[in-house]
Amino acid sequence: MASRHKFLAAATAGVWIVGSEFARNELLFKHLWVGHFSTLGLRFETLPLNGMLWTVWGFALGYLVAALLGRFSFGEAVFLAWLAAFPMMWLTLHNLQVLPPGLLVAAIPLSVVEVVVAAAIVRKLTKGPPQPRPS
Repeated sequence: MASRHKFLAAATAGVWIVGSEFARNELLFKHLWVGHFSTLGLRFETLPLNGMLWTVWGFALGYLVAALLGRFSFGEAVFLAWLAAFPMMWLTLHNLQVLPPGLLVAAIPLSVVEVVVAAAIVRKLTKGPPQPRPS
C-alpha cells in the first residue's frame, strides 16, 4: 500500500471519527455532560482549544486504525484500536470523576460502530486497483 494512500485513508477515517465524536458529544449527549459537570460545581464548555485537541485525538485514532489494519486482521485491528482509544479514555475520565453516569450505555456501542466504520473507510481507500483475472 502506497504511503500516500495510507495517509489519505487515515485522514479520511479521522474526519469520520471527529464528526462522529462531535455528533455524539455535542448533539446527542451534551445534556449529560452539562448536567454532570453542574453537579460537580463546574461548567461544561465547548471551547476552541478543546475542539482542536479532540480533532488531533480523532486524527490520531484514524492513523492508529490505518496502522493496525496494515498488521492485523480487520477484527483484530478494530478491537485493538477501540481498546486503545475508548476504554482507556473512559477509565481516565471516571478516575477524574468527570464521566457522566449512564453515558456508557449508548457510548460503548456507538464507539464500536465508529471504529468499525473508520476501519472500513481505511480498508476501502487502501484497497489496490482490481487485478485482471488470469485467462
